Parts: sequence; C-alpha cells; structure tokens
Amino acid sequence: MAFQSTPDPARGRLLLLSAILFISYLCIGMSFPIVPLYVSEQLRFGNVWAGLGVGIAFLATILTRGYAGSLSDHRGAKVAVMRGLALYVAGALTALAAGLATHTPLLSFLLLLLGRLLLGLGESLVAVGIIAWGIGFVGPARSGRVLALVGAAIYGALAVGGPIGLALFSRFGFAGTMAISAILPFLGLLAIWRVPGVAPHPGAERPPFWTVIGRIWLHGAVVCFQGIGFAAIGAFFTLYFLDQGWGYAGLGLTAFGVGFVLMRVLFGHLPDRVGGLRVAVGSLAVEAVGQLLIWNATDPMLALAGAFLTGLGCSMIYPAMGREVVRLVEPHLRGTALGGFSAFQDLAYGLTGPFAGLLADRAGYGSVFLAGTVAALIGLLIALSLRRMRAVAFN
Repeated sequence: MAFQSTPDPARGRLLLLSAILFISYLCIGMSFPIVPLYVSEQLRFGNVWAGLGVGIAFLATILTRGYAGSLSDHRGAKVAVMRGLALYVAGALTALAAGLATHTPLLSFLLLLLGRLLLGLGESLVAVGIIAWGIGFVGPARSGRVLALVGAAIYGALAVGGPIGLALFSRFGFAGTMAISAILPFLGLLAIWRVPGVAPHPGAERPPFWTVIGRIWLHGAVVCFQGIGFAAIGAFFTLYFLDQGWGYAGLGLTAFGVGFVLMRVLFGHLPDRVGGLRVAVGSLAVEAVGQLLIWNATDPMLALAGAFLTGLGCSMIYPAMGREVVRLVEPHLRGTALGGFSAFQDLAYGLTGPFAGLLADRAGYGSVFLAGTVAALIGLLIALSLRRMRAVAFN
C-alpha cells in the first residue's frame, strides 16, 4: 500500500525519524573507509587487523540484537533509539582517543576496537528501535516501506559519509574526523527528544529468543549472504583501488550508495506490492552481477559500475525479507524478531572483514569480490527455496 496523498501525521513522523537517522548515521559512514586506512597505513597493522577494525562493530551488533529487540518491545522503541545515539557519541569519542595515541600503536588499536564495539551496540539499538518506531507509526501493512526508508537513510549516510570521511581524514587526521563525527549523533539525540514514542508491550507472553529465531532463520540467511558484497566494498574497495594504482578510490561507497538509495526511492513500494520473496530473487541476481564486475574489472570505471550494481541489488533485499518476517510474528514480538533478523546481516558485516582480509592476503583484493559473487548466488538459491516452500504451503 502506498502512502496517501492527503496529509498524514504518521508519514511525517516516519520521514522525520529517517532524516534524524541519516544525520546520526554519518558518524558510522564517515568512519567506514578510514578505519582500514588508519589501521593499515598509520598503525602499520596488516589487512586482517584492518578488517577486524571494521568488522568488530558488527560483531558487537550481532551479540546485542536480542537485547535491542527486547528493550524495544518492553520499554519502547524511543528508549532504545536514544540509548543507541548516546552510544554513537561515546564510540566516536573513544575512537578520537585512539587517534591521539598513534605513538603507541597497540594502545591505539585497542582503543579503536573499544570505540567500534560501542558503535556496534549503538547501531543495534538505533536500527531496531527506529524500525519498530516507524512500524508503530504507520502499521505493519506498510512495514516494507518503513524498512525501505530506514535503509535509504542508513545507506545514504554511508554513500555521502565515505567521501566526507576521507576528505576530513586527509585534512584533520583520524582524531579530528572522529571529533566531528561525535557531534552528529549528539544533534540527532537532541532532535529526537520531542518525537512521540509508541506504546511498548511489557506484559505480553514471550517465547524464548531462539524460538523466534527458529521461525525466521532462513529469511535471515538471505540477508546474511547479501551483506557480504556490501561488507567487501566497505572494507576493501578503497584498498583494492590503491593496490591497482587507480584513482577515485573514495567513490566506491558513493557508487554503491547512489544505486542503493535510487532503488529505495523509486521502488521502495515493491515488497508491499508484489511480495518480498519475488523482489529478493531479482535483487540477489543483480548483486551477483555487480560483484562479478568488480572482481573482473580492468579499469576503475568498471569497478565503480560494479559497486553501483551491487547497491541496486542489495537495496531491496533487507526490506523485502523483513516484510516477510513481520508477517510471521505477533505484534508484541516484532522488535525481537527484527532484532534477530538484523543480526544475520550483522553477521555478514562482522565476519567479512577479517575473513576477507585473510583472503586478500593470500589471493589479492579482487578475490574478495569473487567471494561476494558466490555469496549472492547462495542467497539467491535460498530465496528460491523459500518461494517454493510457500507455493507448496498454499497448494
């Protein structure tokens, strides 16, 4: 169902939440391409450690998605979001401290890991809280639209945050960039203070977390394999370009983000209109082509085109599968289910960094994107299997 053309307070609130999320998430977007550069070039650690510096934030997010969903269901989505934004600020300030300790590389790296862990916990709370908050405003029938808008805000911030972060890194160094990035979620925290919350469900009966996961794990597996392609671009696209001696190294996340946001803006209604599984199947095929193009690129323009196609493909998979998850659970379990569902994507982001670093050391940076191609194809097979299972169930 599309939004009505008449004024809709719920829609306005959803758009406001998305705008606040965009501004706040720049804190993460700005750090994404510069963390591996800082670790590998200034601290002089290898690719595995650079990948760990990126990926540990997502590992923290995985471990806390259940907590984030439970907090959102019990205490309310607004409480979860405000705590998450405060952790964004704390994580950026801790990373700032890491940037001031470059004379002691090990201490700097440990402080960086701590800051990334705080960011990961904050991301868990913010993402689950914003989604539950938005669905509370507009209703579950438009959950695909909510997920599309939230994702557009997140990946839009990644798209513009990447080049902004690299420019600030070049001018002010790592510590200066982290100081600036700490301001943005603080502004988001101030802006979100007056947005009305939605009612929690504190007294409803709740099955164990792993019981909920058992109902949605195949849907989560799809977004897990989808996320490997994006994580590969975020962690190693810049280093891949530098290794090849190509220009435009900072535009990988921008190309990805342009494709991602363009798809969300133009086709964000598709999961609600034609069904999540149908959208996911087509999207995964496009992502596989994009990753394959990066792996086989002979010049930077082809690699950037591959990043753009990867963005187009990745864009609708999370909202498409998330819509299916929302339909599988009761209202008082939505936060918990979405938290567990999102953890599968975090798993991809968290593990891709260090494992892709090992792969890059052994077979070159291009091999990372070949692995992304294979992962997208595996996700495609699972989505096709879910479609067949649904067809059998309805026959």
